[in-house]
Amino acid sequence: MLIDITLKVTPKMVEDANASENRSLTGHLGTHFDVMNKEFPLEYTKRKGIVFDVSQVTDRDISSEDIDLNRVSDQMFVAFYTGFIEKVGYGGPVYFAEHPQLSNELIDDLLEKGVSIIGVDFAGVRRGKEHTPKDQYCADRGVFVIENLRNLQEVLAHGDGSFTANTYPVSYAEMTGLPCRVIAEL
Repeated sequence: MLIDITLKVTPKMVEDANASENRSLTGHLGTHFDVMNKEFPLEYTKRKGIVFDVSQVTDRDISSEDIDLNRVSDQMFVAFYTGFIEKVGYGGPVYFAEHPQLSNELIDDLLEKGVSIIGVDFAGVRRGKEHTPKDQYCADRGVFVIENLRNLQEVLAHGDGSFTANTYPVSYAEMTGLPCRVIAEL
């Protein structure tokens, strides 16, 4: 079974995103990762993946205690389902400014586990001024952050959250973000 966990981009979404974030036309629209002066390795296109349901965490950062880190292994695609993208909708000011975020401790734990990709169904692993530096911090350690995933609840509905992640970024050059298509294979 294949589940598309990529945000489908519509003309209205482009308009809304451009009104809120001036960077959408430089590769930051929809499901994408921030390049952070790195090249996405072709071997990252297919990874063992897991989705953690952290939708119950609403009034604080998502922490290491909210997931079973024993299920995370080297080179994985680790995704977080909060339901935020479905609840708030993509592209507005609330979406970009008030999204959930992963704690610095959790990010460090994932990096220590040697993951390849961290995926979220919101606008970034950290908000505001912390967004870009944290993406760079991850990229410097060989980890890409994929933002604006959707349909993660579908992956969870068909088992324990385990899947094979197939990730294909658009082959753009000299962009600050790369749109990508992510398909979960169950």
